[in-house]
Amino acid sequence: MFRSVRHMIYDLIEWRSQILSGTLPQDELKELKKKVTAKIDYGNRILDLDLVVRDEDGNILDPEQTSTISLFRAHEIASKQVEERLQEEKSQKQNIDINRQAKFAATPSFALFVNLKNVVCKIGEDAEVLMSLYDPLESKFISENYLVRWSSCGLPKDIDRLHNLRAVFTDLGSKDLKREKISFVCQIVRVGRMELRDNNTRKLTSGLRRPFGVAGTPGVH
Repeated sequence: MFRSVRHMIYDLIEWRSQILSGTLPQDELKELKKKVTAKIDYGNRILDLDLVVRDEDGNILDPEQTSTISLFRAHEIASKQVEERLQEEKSQKQNIDINRQAKFAATPSFALFVNLKNVVCKIGEDAEVLMSLYDPLESKFISENYLVRWSSCGLPKDIDRLHNLRAVFTDLGSKDLKREKISFVCQIVRVGRMELRDNNTRKLTSGLRRPFGVAGTPGVH
């Protein structure tokens, strides 16, 4: 509702600027005023506000100068026009939804859920665990990395995520299913000193990333 009203307000601001510019020919000005009044009436309806009765030129009818029958007929015409607009909007929305469903059905998407339980690897320092999908025949990764920072204590660096290390590899479409093989690869990167056996404090470094290990599943068809 908010987005719909916002778009209508933007349209009214733009049309108001065109009307106040005084550069439009009379026929275009008349048509633009009709568009403005139709948009206002439509907005009032979806917001459950009162329907404003107007004449053919879009001017508000004065109940003091207009008969009751004329007001009633004008009200009927205005209500019918707004209802037609609502039905048109509903029909367009249904068509969009149908097109989206058809497009989704034509291009199915799949996902792979991963739950990391533990990393059993004696590293001695902090590490980064990266998991991704790999095509061994094309020799390339086909997904982004799922990164988990692992501490030297054998626990996740973010302790709040303990027993909650989950990821979903999404948007695996028909092209990926047609691959002959897909492997799940886990890379371990050590983060710390240049050398683990470096005990000389004068040469001690920190924060360096060094490849430590790799594991992977056989290519799965």
